[in-house]
Amino acid sequence: MSADTVAAGLSRHAMRRAFNLVPHDYEVDHQARSALMGHPSRVVWLTGLSGSGKSTIADAAVRKLHAMGIHTYVLDGDNVRTGLNKDLGFTPEDRAENVRRVAEVSKLMRDSGVVVFVALVSPYRSDRETAAALFAEGEFVEVFVDTPVDICSERDPKGLYAKAAAGNLPNMTGVGQIYEPPVSPDLTLRGTGDLEASADLLVASILEA
Repeated sequence: MSADTVAAGLSRHAMRRAFNLVPHDYEVDHQARSALMGHPSRVVWLTGLSGSGKSTIADAAVRKLHAMGIHTYVLDGDNVRTGLNKDLGFTPEDRAENVRRVAEVSKLMRDSGVVVFVALVSPYRSDRETAAALFAEGEFVEVFVDTPVDICSERDPKGLYAKAAAGNLPNMTGVGQIYEPPVSPDLTLRGTGDLEASADLLVASILEA
């Protein structure tokens, strides 16, 4: 604010990590692990406002797939932020890094042969497109859980909308920050619809993909 110099630093050398990396090519690859699992693996990315029903629908779909003998795992936004991403906030930059890390983890888990569900607000279209670009055709399924913000606010399962209304949560998606819905998602689910019907649609889209 004053234009006074308050700190200084000296760059001794540039980071050279990227030039020292040589990925190892393992004989047991993704195809071999998928064959062992007995089913294809892919990433199912559920995006939508907080309270839209992403985690609930993912949970119901995983329950159905588990009963069918299909190996699954869910990367839930809040759960990931208690560990891997606990150092991140909710600025646009931190949200982008949150999506990047989850996308990279989901890619590793897909490579292990499981069906990975990601339940993440991921409000910015460009971040989701960057995540999708990590995968080949058919490996990434974008699911939009379309629930109006007033319904999400009425549900408010985590009390976030109440905090935003009180001025205590300035970066709340849909209130203080924008949400960019997908332009052409692979599947759109109505968050106000029947839970089991939505889970069935989700399961069908995965099995048919």
